[in-house]
Amino acid sequence: MVLLAEENEPPVTTKWPRVTKFILSACAAAVAEIVTFPLDLTKTRLQIQGETALCRHGDGGHKGTPYRGMLSTAAGIVREEGLFRLWQGATPAIYRHVVYSGVRMVSYEQLRESMLGRNEDTTFPFWKSVLAGMLAGAIGQFFASPTDLVKVQMQMEGRRRLEGKPPRIRGVYHAFVKIISEGGIRGLWAGWVPNVQRAALVNLGDLTTYDTMKHFLLRNTSVEDNYICHGLSSISSGLIAAILGTPADVVKTRIMNQPRDAHGRGLLYRSSTDCLIQSVKGEGFISLYKGFIPTWMRMAPWSLTFWLTFEQIRRMIGVSSF
Repeated sequence: MVLLAEENEPPVTTKWPRVTKFILSACAAAVAEIVTFPLDLTKTRLQIQGETALCRHGDGGHKGTPYRGMLSTAAGIVREEGLFRLWQGATPAIYRHVVYSGVRMVSYEQLRESMLGRNEDTTFPFWKSVLAGMLAGAIGQFFASPTDLVKVQMQMEGRRRLEGKPPRIRGVYHAFVKIISEGGIRGLWAGWVPNVQRAALVNLGDLTTYDTMKHFLLRNTSVEDNYICHGLSSISSGLIAAILGTPADVVKTRIMNQPRDAHGRGLLYRSSTDCLIQSVKGEGFISLYKGFIPTWMRMAPWSLTFWLTFEQIRRMIGVSSF
């Protein structure tokens, strides 16, 4: 399928190398990640505080927790650790999105256009979009899980210093080396199950909602395929992604941040299910939505920044709209 290009714009085509698509997806994701990363750090800190299993282990929990809500958490980080600590862990986060967003975007369009197929009128059955979104997110997150593990541990280093605890890691390279020395290569995938579960749910909200909403607007309203359409679709996708993904994100964060024995096994939780049960029993169901507000506030601008950047890059180099 070839779309008509506007005057003075490069010809538009849907056929383009997967490597190029991977690079463009990674670039758009890196821009979105840098812009919204302070909200991700705030969300991670909120998800850990009040953790009953950590309190029983004698490694924190309710005692000595200096933060309560989103604003006080962010303000406390700036006041006690410095402004630029809001970007602590940004390097592995960018590495993660280079892998994660690149793989998920390539996978989604491959599933959508090749395996599942579109009808000639460009409509795309919703159930196929759901399946493609969840599979693409799961595949992308599985490959990116080691960088996510490093990101979470780096994000918690500032709090450990405030609590008088020795640092666990000194940087990205040291984090990878330490994880491998304690748990081997398999240790890099600690927490990958809830991570993949979260990614499947998030991409059900993000990719599926964006794709469905965008083409609904194009088919049923007078909105054209421009930044207005992309903005409305991305705002919707950010909200749904936050609602579906936050519980799995809380479980993922706690499993990745838990202390480990000499063999790399977690000392607090046996599995993601065990973490889920302990969290609900000890803190109530609402604990699964700790950090929801910064998660939502991050996902909305993240989705907006990513999709606007991604769509504009595609248009600039003459590739068809997503």
